[in-house]
Amino acid sequence: MTGRRRTFSTFLHSSFRPGRAAALTAGAVALCASLTAGCGVIPGATGGSGDDPVKVMTWAPQDTDATNKPGMPAMALAYAKWINAHGGINGRKLKVLTCNDHNDSVGAAKCARYAADENVVAVVGSYSQFTDSYSAPLEGAGIPYIGGYGVTNDEFTGQMSYPVNGGQPALLAGLGKALAASCGNISLVRPDSIAGDELPVLLDAGLQSGGHAKAGDQLAEEDSTEYGDQADEALRYAGRDLAKKGCVVPALGDRTDTFLDSFRRIRGNFPSVRLATVLGSVDQTVINSTGGASGPYEGAYITGWYPPASDSRWDPMKKVINEEAFGDTRIDPADAGVQTTWIAYTVLKAVLDKIGDGDVAADSVRRTLDDGLRVSTGGLTPTLHWTHSSKLAAVGFPRMVNADVTLQVVQDGKLVAARRGVGGLDGTTDMTRTLENADVQ
Repeated sequence: MTGRRRTFSTFLHSSFRPGRAAALTAGAVALCASLTAGCGVIPGATGGSGDDPVKVMTWAPQDTDATNKPGMPAMALAYAKWINAHGGINGRKLKVLTCNDHNDSVGAAKCARYAADENVVAVVGSYSQFTDSYSAPLEGAGIPYIGGYGVTNDEFTGQMSYPVNGGQPALLAGLGKALAASCGNISLVRPDSIAGDELPVLLDAGLQSGGHAKAGDQLAEEDSTEYGDQADEALRYAGRDLAKKGCVVPALGDRTDTFLDSFRRIRGNFPSVRLATVLGSVDQTVINSTGGASGPYEGAYITGWYPPASDSRWDPMKKVINEEAFGDTRIDPADAGVQTTWIAYTVLKAVLDKIGDGDVAADSVRRTLDDGLRVSTGGLTPTLHWTHSSKLAAVGFPRMVNADVTLQVVQDGKLVAARRGVGGLDGTTDMTRTLENADVQ
């Protein structure tokens, strides 16, 4: 590794909109079966046993001019409400504290100190770019960080971090592998920044695994209000090979929409190209707002960590949202942040079920995770199992245990899973081997 902190947040800045079995209804019983360890209250408690509630925290930026993820704490509260409505676990209920890190380092540090002061047993399903600010207070208090968004490199290195997805590295490598077979020249438009410097390395790792040449690397100011020159250069490069349609990969986070405005104005002057990117820069809401089936994203390849929101494996989450947060516009089932929070709480639930009647505290939660616990997420991810050093330790990602990416395609204006022959039979690919060969040191 370079030794510097690598933050992938520039590619992710985007605002998204958005046990009493006899007493349970048939629908609730079905939902319980789908949850990792049955119904009950999700702990995350201030230590101790008995009837005390289990206390956890979920944080994310809200009401800022940059990244906002209000759906993540909202999802956590809805989940706790549903769990508590069905009796809790071993007589204990879940108490979720939330915190707004305001998308700055001071706010992140305050949230972490709040978690430590409240003796939460874990921070679960959260988003923050500022690992340097929140990690020390959490580590000092021994509080595990379960299911971060994967926005910083430190989430894949800290011994108290338990990521549930492969973050930006897996998404970019997966996108490169998917594009290798279908694109001619590929132009990557990315920020001229330290974080942006890592993007071509990861995309190229995927491209080269598929026998494709490296992408053209187009730098851009990440806070620009116009990208006409960059769009022109990207289209020229991608359109050089007339025998095979080229691809343009805008990797500008919040500024991806700004780039698209410039791109749409001039694309008619160049050969046809295909767009491709990752969830986090684009979602279904963005596709809709840019014209749907008649917009620039029609036919685009987009990589994500999980199955499309239309997949039936998300039905248990949607049921909880409908029962406990119907009409809450903060919670979009298609938002990767909301989905990550759901999966993170699934992990926590498995931990607490394993602890059973024992003492619930940050230490016992961490020990349970470290002692070989294997967590099923109902097929939304591979079985999650954290070891002290993963297969990707050699390239600087020792805590990455899930490098799966799903390939999705915009078809008739809708994000759908890739079909046979595109990204694998079910559109899911494990990027572990590709990342092992990435030149990220």
